[in-house]
Amino acid sequence: MPEHNGLAERRHRHIVETGLALLSHASMPRSYWTYAFATAVYLINRNLTTEESSAEIDLPQSSYPAVMSIPITTQPPIPPPITHTVPPPPIPPTETNTPVSPIAPAPPLLEASVSEERTTTESSEKSVSTSAPTENVVLQQAPPQPLVQLRTSTRQRKPVNKLNLRAAVLPLTEYIPTSVAEALKDPRWCSTWIFTIKRLPNGAVDRFKARLVAQGFSQRRGIDFHDTFSPVVKPATIRIVLSVAVTRDWPLRQLDVNNAFLQGKLDEEVYMAQPPGFASPENPTAVWKLNKAVYGLKQAPRAWYNELRTFLLQYGFHNSLSDASLFIYNHGGVCLYMLVYVDDMVITGNNVDHLNKFFNSLSSRFSLKDLGELSYFLGIEVQRSLSGLLLTQTRYIADLLHRTKMTDAKPVPTPMCPTTKLTLTSGDPLPDAKEFRAVIGSLQYLSLTRPDISFAVNKLSQFMHKPTTDHWHAAKRVLRYLAGTIHRGLFLPARNALSLHAFTDADWGGDGDDYSSTGAYIVYIGRHPIAWSSKKQKGVSRSSTEAEYPSVAATTAEMCWVLSLLREIGIKPTSTPAIYCDNKGATYLSANPVFHSRMKHLALDYHFVRERVQDGTIRVQHVSSDDQLADLLTKPVTRAHFQDMCRKIGLTKGAPS
Repeated sequence: MPEHNGLAERRHRHIVETGLALLSHASMPRSYWTYAFATAVYLINRNLTTEESSAEIDLPQSSYPAVMSIPITTQPPIPPPITHTVPPPPIPPTETNTPVSPIAPAPPLLEASVSEERTTTESSEKSVSTSAPTENVVLQQAPPQPLVQLRTSTRQRKPVNKLNLRAAVLPLTEYIPTSVAEALKDPRWCSTWIFTIKRLPNGAVDRFKARLVAQGFSQRRGIDFHDTFSPVVKPATIRIVLSVAVTRDWPLRQLDVNNAFLQGKLDEEVYMAQPPGFASPENPTAVWKLNKAVYGLKQAPRAWYNELRTFLLQYGFHNSLSDASLFIYNHGGVCLYMLVYVDDMVITGNNVDHLNKFFNSLSSRFSLKDLGELSYFLGIEVQRSLSGLLLTQTRYIADLLHRTKMTDAKPVPTPMCPTTKLTLTSGDPLPDAKEFRAVIGSLQYLSLTRPDISFAVNKLSQFMHKPTTDHWHAAKRVLRYLAGTIHRGLFLPARNALSLHAFTDADWGGDGDDYSSTGAYIVYIGRHPIAWSSKKQKGVSRSSTEAEYPSVAATTAEMCWVLSLLREIGIKPTSTPAIYCDNKGATYLSANPVFHSRMKHLALDYHFVRERVQDGTIRVQHVSSDDQLADLLTKPVTRAHFQDMCRKIGLTKGAPS
């Protein structure tokens, strides 16, 4: 029973209370209790004990441990005893401890210079000061003495007096937190104003904008937020809907919701300190109870999506099963499709009058800006003509070149040199990898309309954790290529058959580090691509067929998704979609029962593709390597081959006449 093991139980309580205090001080969730308790044991072993005034860790050792890394801080009064381990006791605020939570504002944090005196009845002449220098100090120690067996003392110990603390607090002129934990202690960082400049598609200044943003990092899951996921429309869905609209000559209308996140209703009780400039003179310490979401809350995007979705469902729309951010209206011969990316929307349909009616109904519920005909969406310029739709990212490329000081760089004809072999160890490590990672992130966004750089971006993304000078030079070559092709984009022709086919390929063992393969595919609707991917495969393939077949399976999965989306918007391909592969072994494997023991590790991919072939969903056909359009996404190619592939893919500098 616990009563019969007092010493051990007391030590357990000491560890538990110290660990919970550490969690509370760091504002960490309870799931990190193992780390907190381990840290508590580490600190307790280095605290002074009543036996010989030495740390417990010193007893079996002959040298003193390094303790200069342990900060000395004042502590609040000891709370009343508790009879369980959770939840941790609340910490009362003191001059040196000002907890900040979403429900209680606190006075501004002051920087404190603390001198601390500890006095006990056993050692009144000893004191500990916190004004010691911070550099490492070499402790002079006596030669180690042999341990002596101690007998149990029979004298009655006197109680130890509580610590006498004396703190001198100095005012702080300017305080900038260096970590999230420090920011949480200061109410001035519980919300802040964000200032930005909104620009027009041509780069001109539209308006200056100020927005109050809550610091959502102070929220805790299960207390003031639960679910945070909010879907956004997929890039492939955008291309498919735009392709259908331009083929059927439907209008494309763009909308923007004003202060969208302020429309969402909260299911949780959330409180926020009064923002600077709007504090009530009568109640300066009061807090606000939020009835609706504000920018910065973790659940704000989800709350806005649920609010919009509820309205659209009541109007008669239904959610697409293939993409939760595509809403479809199909009643009485009227078809409307709505793409939603947070607060940016694109609406198209076959009935202009009903389109205007829906817009009026939507604007009566939410504050909207009618941006007219689609021209600029998610950083993509949209140029419509009688011949079709041209998607470019000219302005985004120009901004990227300006940030990297590559505006006047000499252009190159290809994004990667065919003779370049990038590995993890090639080149010297970069002293600062931030710029490299920022550039690769921007290039990933550019690949929304530029499949010609997909392989280069995929390859460079594999070195994000530790880039070198060679990787940086390769990234700059991609920028030089973009500088020479800044106006190139993806063209969606107006006269286009809505037939579906795809190309798939793999570069067998092309990785210079682990000999993995790179698989790629590109899916077409008629004459233009609507989905593509370039990705390093997992594991090493023992043959080209083993490398090609996982790519065939990935392409099959993408084709099934595209077919599902097309069916939802009322489009049925006139023929069975074809997947073109230049490997005869993979082609035969998908259509014939030639599965044997050497292919058992491909069982899942094999059966998945075979079932889709047998039920008529897709068909796999062989194509020559010269006509393999996905070859561009698996490896660097020569200049002539690269330019020929770009032309066949559908990349163009301008809309054809």
